[in-house]
Amino acid sequence: MRELAGLDTVQSFLVLAEELNFRRSAERLHLDQSALTRRIQKLEHLLGFRLLERSTREVSLTQAGRSFYEDNAHLMRRYEESVQAARRIAEGKAGQLRVAYMAFAATELMPAAVARFRQVHPHVDMRLSYIRTQGQKIALANDEIDLGYMIGPFDHPDYHSVPLSSEPLYVVTPRSHPLLLQPNITPQDLIGQDMILGDMREWDEYRWRLNDLFSAEGVALKVTLEASNTLALIGLVAAGLGVTIYPESLIGFLGRTVEVRQIMHPAFRNRTILVWKRSNRSNQVRAFVEIAKHIGPR
Repeated sequence: MRELAGLDTVQSFLVLAEELNFRRSAERLHLDQSALTRRIQKLEHLLGFRLLERSTREVSLTQAGRSFYEDNAHLMRRYEESVQAARRIAEGKAGQLRVAYMAFAATELMPAAVARFRQVHPHVDMRLSYIRTQGQKIALANDEIDLGYMIGPFDHPDYHSVPLSSEPLYVVTPRSHPLLLQPNITPQDLIGQDMILGDMREWDEYRWRLNDLFSAEGVALKVTLEASNTLALIGLVAAGLGVTIYPESLIGFLGRTVEVRQIMHPAFRNRTILVWKRSNRSNQVRAFVEIAKHIGPR
């Protein structure tokens, strides 16, 4: 196989092809003319054909030299562009960032962080995915996402996590429901209440957290209906078929067909965390985490 010329040698020829003058070319390249001459001679030897016609008065390109210049000038521009693109990625100013979120982060925490991140890093390609908490853990393990907004806590030696919010839980009832007559609602007040909750396929982590909270207070939830999305849950509650439990972040999106009351117990809170792999040290991830940590209530 014929030896290939080095990048410096090809770059020297490109400059000379533009200047068609050894002195000016040598000055641009910060070389002496003899060194430039040796580079061009070496390049022609490696290629096996002449690139330049030389006389005492002028330098011109051969037809082969013109073709070689045009192709390599294009390649050199692409090389320089690729260096700049790679540098932006290394600096966290470009590249791709894949962020997953669950329902409770979709209203405020995630959108606010994404908006701020895109202002600071407009060239980073952001990919957003709605994935339930357990699905995010699998996606992180398989390197399908870079960051996940999920229900916490999540303690694992292979992952970093930062708390983003700890919000109170509310009972969502039909209008004129008897629970609304009470000055305060406690977990015990929900004993025997028909409960409408998200199904286990989509709401598994949240359901487990609720069961743990109520079990600790000696309360068994009476789940009479399940639904897969928030609109269906609210519609069923508004129709008088039962009550549900939502974190504070969703209360402002419920509309006027239902009423809400906070469950007055210090443990009845929902925690949202941001999780990423310890092995993922990309600048994009670090930059997003710093922004996300300063958004939303604690």
